Amino acid sequence: MRIAILQRDTIQRGQIERVLVQSGHACLPFSDGVMLAKALAASTVDMLVLDWQGSRFSGADLLKTVRAVNGNQIPVLFASEDGSDDSVVRAFSVGADDYVSLPVCASVLSARVNALLRRAFPERYDLPTLDAGAYHFDSRRQLVTVRGNAVELSTTQFRLASLFFANVGRVLSRDHIYAMVWGRELHTLTRTIDSHVSRLRVLLDIEEHNGFRLQPVYKSGYRLLRLQDDVPQRAAA
Repeated sequence: MRIAILQRDTIQRGQIERVLVQSGHACLPFSDGVMLAKALAASTVDMLVLDWQGSRFSGADLLKTVRAVNGNQIPVLFASEDGSDDSVVRAFSVGADDYVSLPVCASVLSARVNALLRRAFPERYDLPTLDAGAYHFDSRRQLVTVRGNAVELSTTQFRLASLFFANVGRVLSRDHIYAMVWGRELHTLTRTIDSHVSRLRVLLDIEEHNGFRLQPVYKSGYRLLRLQDDVPQRAAA
């Protein structure tokens, strides 16, 4: 998963990032709430780990903005040196999902984060199979079938397809896609994502007759749309 971190203290920020990276997540660390807000306007993440306080734009202010735009879809955990009851209560009142006081045990932080992600994205978390209409994904065998017909995909193609079908209806930014599929942040313009998406659309026949549309989103990335729940079988040629 891709997680943005807001933490003023350099040491605490580094420790949080290390814990999350060791748990298999991609991290975007920030020391300033304004910079994180600007990043979120152009990118997408799966979760936020926020400091309660901030010099220019606090975690609480950022959370209000996130909730106004994205609703409750993105889980938010506060990790702050301010562990007062008043701050904890206020955090939950503005939409926080959890709150931990720093310093925090690495295993506890990892467990809290994974619990929130599992609840927010059950279809993406530790599931060996995924079914979406005519499509069936078997992560253990790295196999995709379309109406029962196996489609051979490369490892990268399988990761990309799994990402889209586990996030139906959700806009995924290009840097989010790149981080989740290629395992590193996107720092330069590239047509790699577009080329892979175009090829994947053909390989998996992602078209209206199979109930889905994979569409580009202007100045953002891509979104897989589900058109209908039940799509009739196509007549055999």
